[in-house]
Amino acid sequence: MDTFSLLLQGLGVAVEPSNLLFALVGVTLGTAVGVLPGIGPALTVALLLPVTFKLDPAGSLIMFAGIYYGGMYGGSTTSILLNTPGESASIVTALEGNKMARAGRGGPALATAAIGSFVAGLIATIALACIAPWVVKFALSFGPAEYFALMVLAFVTVSAAFGDSTLRGLTALFIGLTLGLIGIDLQTGQARLAFGIPDLLDGVEVTTLAVALFAVGETLSVAAAKGDGNEAIEPVKGSVWMNREDWKRSWMSWLRGTVIGFPIGAMPAGGAEIGTFLSYATEKRFSKHKEEFGSGAIEGVAGPEAANNASAAGTLVPLLTLGLPTTATAAIMLAGFQQYGLQPGPLLFTSNPELVWGLIASLLVANFMLLILNLPMIGLWVKLLSIPRHWLYAGILLFATLGTIGANPSVVELGLLLAFGLLGYVLRRFGYPIAPVVVGLILGPLAEQQLRRALAISQGDLTVLVHSPISITLLALAALALVVPLIMRMRGKGEVLSQVAASED
Repeated sequence: MDTFSLLLQGLGVAVEPSNLLFALVGVTLGTAVGVLPGIGPALTVALLLPVTFKLDPAGSLIMFAGIYYGGMYGGSTTSILLNTPGESASIVTALEGNKMARAGRGGPALATAAIGSFVAGLIATIALACIAPWVVKFALSFGPAEYFALMVLAFVTVSAAFGDSTLRGLTALFIGLTLGLIGIDLQTGQARLAFGIPDLLDGVEVTTLAVALFAVGETLSVAAAKGDGNEAIEPVKGSVWMNREDWKRSWMSWLRGTVIGFPIGAMPAGGAEIGTFLSYATEKRFSKHKEEFGSGAIEGVAGPEAANNASAAGTLVPLLTLGLPTTATAAIMLAGFQQYGLQPGPLLFTSNPELVWGLIASLLVANFMLLILNLPMIGLWVKLLSIPRHWLYAGILLFATLGTIGANPSVVELGLLLAFGLLGYVLRRFGYPIAPVVVGLILGPLAEQQLRRALAISQGDLTVLVHSPISITLLALAALALVVPLIMRMRGKGEVLSQVAASED
């Protein structure tokens, strides 16, 4: 069956009334949390993991994907009107978008961000559907050694992609790998690091760790921060629609941002942050209005926002086909798959094709929903910015606790929630990334299993790990993944920092 037929089949799953409802809930929640500064899609998905474990897997995953897309949309509102990027990928949008808002052009800035995200999301989702089957065919030839090399690539890329320090990323990863050792060894039957606690014999629950690190840790971090975090909101003046000149200057930027964002998001060492920086640098180079950059150039909003949303679809390529998360939200979505006993990868496309293609097709539906939600309801999203920060995070802490108790009513689980929450606060306090810890817990046992299988087949010969051209290539890519993100960040950020310096002068 060709890709078009599979996508139509998935569209039939996505437009079922229950799945449409899940998609609507997801994009609405995602837009809301994207608008609220400091509340990202990763935190929201983590909060929902404990309360959705008994729901339909397809509907829940469609909702999580909607939250991811919605968060990318909503983040532009905060950046433009509040000059407070919710995530690092929205820094460039804040740079030009807030200048437009201060000049009374907040409406066109929000419009080009929303329409650009729609165009990029639509094109990138179709590209995802076309590329995924080819990656799956390639991955089906993997043996234990190749899968272990793939896991090594995943470990290196998530450590290099998150945060500004690869060393700190690797440190966070090893914390997750250590947590992954807890429980009964499936090959020997021996308990490891359980310390005589029966609840730990099954290992650490990924859901508990994710909720603790992202929700509890973030709440403690905000509570420990000084100040109330209330910034001045730039009002939206005039019409939110773009004039003919705005359209003329935006449409090529949307396409260029899509072309830049999707492949970078699909790369194991990618991520939305790199794509937006490179898109900004590209728009400045191609623009006929270079003098406006730093004072509110609409191309500086259109291109990076398109790249931001295109990279979100690109991120799903390694997640669905290889089981590799390259963003924090993708890591939590991987945990969402696992709570239903599903492991993303090439076998998922053969064992659960309706679920996978329904999820991909739902992104097309989510894009149309988001376009309808964003522009007409901009006034409602702006009002969310006035919610007091202490009320918001108190509710998050309560919801995280009740969700964990509901999923696993255990005193030990509640204690782990507190302990991991404190760990999340400490990691944030000293600038360590959170996502590698979750990735280490999820992929660590899988990597150990594949390594043992490879060594068992070769009777302990370590050279089996570099016998195959595929495994050699993957290990070489892992080595490059330590260097490439640093170079790409330096190139993209160099352009942005020089622009910031010029605007300050």
